[in-house]
Amino acid sequence: MDSTTLLLIVAAVVAAGLLAGAVALLVRLVRTRRALLRAGLPTGPRWVFWGAVAYLLLPADLLPDPVYLDDIGVLLLALRSLRAARPGPPGTPGLP
Repeated sequence: MDSTTLLLIVAAVVAAGLLAGAVALLVRLVRTRRALLRAGLPTGPRWVFWGAVAYLLLPADLLPDPVYLDDIGVLLLALRSLRAARPGPPGTPGLP
């Protein structure tokens, strides 16, 4: 096996791993949104959710699509924002 083939295989494995991570985060984001909808989600975080989903699906990214690091970052920020908006016990700003 020459070095070019090995490099392509490693790049494909890394890209597949990053894609799997982005899809896993998208699933967590959707589950969090569903839980917040049942609890009475404010209007603001809805835009965060749809913006993160659109950023993941649209081809225009900060980094090329085989590199999903920017998509993962946007999904993590959206998930953090949605979790912070989750209603908690009185006196707490949100649950971790």
